[in-house]
Amino acid sequence: MTHATDETDAIGQLEIWCAGEDWCPVTTTASLISKKWHPVIIHRLIEHGPSGFNDLKEAVDGISSKVLSDSLSDLEEKRLVNREIVSEKPVRVEYSLTEHGQSLQPVIFAMRDWGMEHLSEPDE
Repeated sequence: MTHATDETDAIGQLEIWCAGEDWCPVTTTASLISKKWHPVIIHRLIEHGPSGFNDLKEAVDGISSKVLSDSLSDLEEKRLVNREIVSEKPVRVEYSLTEHGQSLQPVIFAMRDWGMEHLSEPDE
């Protein structure tokens, strides 16, 4: 999958690799958010808005700094998350959702709602 670096291209459509297949949009969408922490990170950014790294780490309970960093880089590469340097001394970076990331809100909320309806706590 190639990624645009031009700001105007960043809000265009994302590429798919199996065009023409009726299941292709499902697999392509799943590939964008398929890693364990991706939907959680997107959910936290939807709920809390732009956040610094430490704020996200606190909001995504149980994630290591390395996994969060790798996940944010992957989401940025997939054009779902923006990374912006807010200040240089000390360096402060803020993460926010792109338009594509924001447009995942119904998908992420549907996942949350389905889980709330169909999942239960494990028996002790």
